[in-house]
Amino acid sequence: MKVTLQNLTKVFPGRSKNNHADVVAVNDFSFEIADGELIGLLGPSGCGKSTALNLICGLQEPTSGSIFFDEDDVTNLPPEDRGVGLVFQNYALYPHLTAMQNILFPLQNIKGAERLSKADMQKRAHEVAALVQIDELLDRKPAELSGGQQQRVAIARALAKMPRILLLDEPLSNLDARLRLQTREEIRRIQRETRITTVFVTHDQEEAMSISDTIVVMRSGVVEQIGKPQDVYDNPMNLFVATFLGTPPINVFSGEISGGKLLIGKEALFETNGFPDREVYVGIRPEGFIPDGNGPLHLNLRNIEVMGRDVTVVSTHGASVNPVIRSIISADSSIDVSATEVSFSVKRAKVFVFDKDTEARII
Repeated sequence: MKVTLQNLTKVFPGRSKNNHADVVAVNDFSFEIADGELIGLLGPSGCGKSTALNLICGLQEPTSGSIFFDEDDVTNLPPEDRGVGLVFQNYALYPHLTAMQNILFPLQNIKGAERLSKADMQKRAHEVAALVQIDELLDRKPAELSGGQQQRVAIARALAKMPRILLLDEPLSNLDARLRLQTREEIRRIQRETRITTVFVTHDQEEAMSISDTIVVMRSGVVEQIGKPQDVYDNPMNLFVATFLGTPPINVFSGEISGGKLLIGKEALFETNGFPDREVYVGIRPEGFIPDGNGPLHLNLRNIEVMGRDVTVVSTHGASVNPVIRSIISADSSIDVSATEVSFSVKRAKVFVFDKDTEARII
């Protein structure tokens, strides 16, 4: 199922006593989700990603714009007629029902010619339970299940209706780190097996990048960048996207282009022939540093964190926007831990330059 959003806007009227201004949660959002794709809607809290999801499923009506499922305009279609499956952040399972009864619930509420026989309902419930690997837990109630198992029941319930589109609203945020990793791998596996068009909402960029075919980075209701995860990471369009993607985050310095060179303080990183002199922000990915005794960038060494295969060099610099600078280098690299200063050269592909006023990327 292809999903097309055309100039989608959602405005909430201001209700605060001190501020009556309207809130634009989604602002002129246009995007096409290809059939069978898994899309990650990514951004900080309040950026409009969950609102966009609610507009797609019909829980909220757009202020303006249109929503199409294939060629069908569903903008004004009620949620129950859109054929979507929705998985909530808090699972929303019925506590008094078993896992099997929770999965069967949406099937039992189908009316008319599409209603299944009891035998077919049972068959479909067992099929989706096997798909999410909870077929041995169907007689348990939610309180008897772990968080990851409850999440799988919620996904099975959404899949039982054979939805045209699967919508996941921060489905992993209540799980611990190990379970998050396991469950996101399961979500990707299930999506690939079913080929259901899926929209995955999260504020966790690692989650979005690891399982999405395409990510949509949002801020304040506006789409900042759309693309394949690695492409967006390697080619951020602006400073916001660069700083939002990446763990540890990108290191940002105040700098300038002067005399055909990129400077951080008085240290010239490389030549920038053809670019006019201006003040800039310089972003360097943590993996973009190369230990080099003759390197142009000199940092004040604070600490070294040994992470096994990698080493993180923690340092500071007078022009750094971040409180500390994190440089990830190979564990085979030698750093004198007793030194007060460490020198680096940089990988050109891991350095991004942004205009200081507009924050748009220029190099």
